[in-house]
Amino acid sequence: MIQLKEKTTVLVIDDDPVIRNFLRSVLKEKLNIFAVEAPSTAFKILKNEQVDLIICDFKLPEMDGLQVLEIVRSEYPDISVIMISSAGSMDVVIDALRQGAVDFLKKPFDAGEIWVAIERTLKYSDLNANLGLVKKKNSMLKEVVRAESENLIIGKSSSIKSVRNQMKMVATTPDTSVLIIGESGTGKELVARGIHEMSSRKDELFCAVNMSAIPESLFESEFFGHKKGSFTGAISDKSGWFETANDGTLFLDEIGEMSMPLQVKLLRVLEDRKYTKVGDHKENKFNIRLVAATNKSISELTSGTRFRLDLFHRIGTFIIDMPALKDRKSDIPELADHFLKVLVKKLGKPVNGFSNETYELLESYSFPGNVRELRNIIERAVILCNSDLIKPSDIQHISHSPGFSDHQNDVSVTYDLTEIEKQVILKVLRKVNYNKAEAARLLNIEWNALYRRMQKHKIKIPSRSEDNSL
Repeated sequence: MIQLKEKTTVLVIDDDPVIRNFLRSVLKEKLNIFAVEAPSTAFKILKNEQVDLIICDFKLPEMDGLQVLEIVRSEYPDISVIMISSAGSMDVVIDALRQGAVDFLKKPFDAGEIWVAIERTLKYSDLNANLGLVKKKNSMLKEVVRAESENLIIGKSSSIKSVRNQMKMVATTPDTSVLIIGESGTGKELVARGIHEMSSRKDELFCAVNMSAIPESLFESEFFGHKKGSFTGAISDKSGWFETANDGTLFLDEIGEMSMPLQVKLLRVLEDRKYTKVGDHKENKFNIRLVAATNKSISELTSGTRFRLDLFHRIGTFIIDMPALKDRKSDIPELADHFLKVLVKKLGKPVNGFSNETYELLESYSFPGNVRELRNIIERAVILCNSDLIKPSDIQHISHSPGFSDHQNDVSVTYDLTEIEKQVILKVLRKVNYNKAEAARLLNIEWNALYRRMQKHKIKIPSRSEDNSL
């Protein structure tokens, strides 16, 4: 049984005095009850009393029960209605439920049946009210996100203004696929979410998938879904990403890391706009906007060696190139102020801003980790800061990083970025005794990004006997 609220009120509308008296005697101990014979009297009560539930007869003297139901659904949509009638034909039941009745009971009924109907109806009302509250909160949250999504692409540089303009333009199209290119940490997913929130699909789901984390053996199950029993471990039906994101936006991050076999499978599905669940024979259509992102350059994607050219053309209808932070240094102060405001609130520290020298130090740094690295630097600085302003000493560690522009260094130092990257990775790996997870954390990159860089530079973890061979 559900828990009845303290003052649940029921209004009975029935011209049969036997039914009115029966319901009054059954319900009066637990509920507030009004029992009337005419709809006109019932509507007067509705104007003056807070009614939670109506039990209404189908045949009434002034109008029939369906007309009463129609008025209640129109003027009092939060009130649930149970229809009762001695005429229990299927047509009557269907008409009542179709017009909004929550339940239907055929006369005669006993006390147990009416209590079951009431409890079922009140439970439905509670669920409906909770759903409405969730929808309202979700709608309010979406409005906040929509209002701020463009502003979160922070900066006044010409390159970032161009990105915002491109987001606005492509958002007006419902289906155009978008490819976002840029270094790690530049905010590619933020751009993808912004496009979704400014588009006509904004009320549907935005689903983000890291393509480098999807094993080949699970690709079909993850993207197409599977039927119960289709393979060992498939203990229930599962929806894939194409079904989950249907009518919304599917964001494929790090798409450049997909293997060639998976690229073929993805291309086929995108061309047909259909998929088949594992263990099923039925084809399912989908309607999504596809947004993809990669840190690879266009030349790498179109070389045909690691990425299919036909897939590139399929996903790259509209390309947005995210600038590296080092190429829009004029935005660093504004970004730093934004992160400081967020982190001060999060960490609860009374830090009011940055000294001028701190801004200068930040602008002299090339930020190989881009905006993500800047945020991490600000968070560390807020933690270290013991005054109301962040000083250079709070971020002094960046001057020892490979991204720091030290013009006083000896001219013999190498400026080969590839070699610098390799040497830094080697130095960090040695520092943490070749713990790749810890090395990735210190380098401020994802573990899979470290793995790719190690492959690129042919860096191998030495055996115990190969003391410092790298």
